[in-house]
Amino acid sequence: MWTETNNKLYRAFEFQNFSEAFSFMTRVALLAEKMDHHPTWTNTYNKVEIWLSTHSAGDVVTNKDKALAEAIDSLKPKV
Repeated sequence: MWTETNNKLYRAFEFQNFSEAFSFMTRVALLAEKMDHHPTWTNTYNKVEIWLSTHSAGDVVTNKDKALAEAIDSLKPKV
């Protein structure tokens, strides 16, 4: 579930291993490029953390962030 704090949408994703986490990041990168809206993120082993805000709007959450968050959610397989 995405949470909004400090003018950013945040969500952590956990995977079975690094390979699955990196594969997810690759899919997110392609999606973000297509949407021309890029996340701030980190990856440590099987965990990916993502923060979304719109830099051009003053680093606040906009509809672009909400749309990207929804699109990212559609990439993560339901467990």
